[in-house]
Amino acid sequence: MESGPAIFAGLVFALFGAGLLAWTTTRVRHGRPVALGVSPVASATVASVAAVSALGVGAWCLTQA
Repeated sequence: MESGPAIFAGLVFALFGAGLLAWTTTRVRHGRPVALGVSPVASATVASVAAVSALGVGAWCLTQA
């Protein structure tokens, strides 16, 4: 019964990370800003790090299930 919340949290983190990474990649490829009013390189870097971190946390949660 305890694996249910871990699976749910892992899937949420993994979906968020994958979506953020796809969105960031699309914005960078089209030359659009990732965040308004911020350096394009800095915003793309921070968004990419957050996406990879979310994917890592999601993978960790799924391995704990």
